[in-house]
Amino acid sequence: MTTTFELQAEAREGLGRSRNRRLRREGKVPAVIYGGGKDPQAIAIDHNVLIREMGHPGFYTSILTLRIGSEKQSVVVKEVQRHPAKPQVVHLDFQRIVEDQPITLNVPLHFVGEDVAKGVKEQGGVIEHLATDVEVSCLPRYLPEYIEVDVSNLELNQILHLSDLKLPEGVHLVALEHHQDLPVVTISPPRVEEAEAEGEAGGETAQS
Repeated sequence: MTTTFELQAEAREGLGRSRNRRLRREGKVPAVIYGGGKDPQAIAIDHNVLIREMGHPGFYTSILTLRIGSEKQSVVVKEVQRHPAKPQVVHLDFQRIVEDQPITLNVPLHFVGEDVAKGVKEQGGVIEHLATDVEVSCLPRYLPEYIEVDVSNLELNQILHLSDLKLPEGVHLVALEHHQDLPVVTISPPRVEEAEAEGEAGGETAQS
């Protein structure tokens, strides 16, 4: 089930570093909305509300609704700037959504079948994730919350590439459009030290 996100925002008139610092002291996050054939719009959002919503995994890959006064705008998150030393968001960039215009966004990969993968269960291999998300291009109505990667049939030393992924309707991978068929996941032989540790553990059990 896709989570729906709606954030209350307010237009901000004053710009510049001093005004932004004042907003942050007031517990607000300066942000900007751009794109969609309109001028950029400076806004501010309550920091605590924003942090709570950002705790949901789907926040970064969903179409959000920003309510500014009586107006609503559909947007996606394009950039988040965080404080280097504090658990604080210092700025956000949002991109307006136009229903008939494609958007590009990074969406996470959800790996399934790892516990029954042949390369793990029968051949003693170890799953290695070579990518955790992918950049997709699609119309807003086709934007997926995640892309599922089934590794249940993956064998030892096999690799799944981007071209092996089953994509939802209307979704394209940006890398493939640039002829970059990147690796996503593989099953590798266990590292030597892990195998030795398992062997030693087995020997101790036999001696006892």
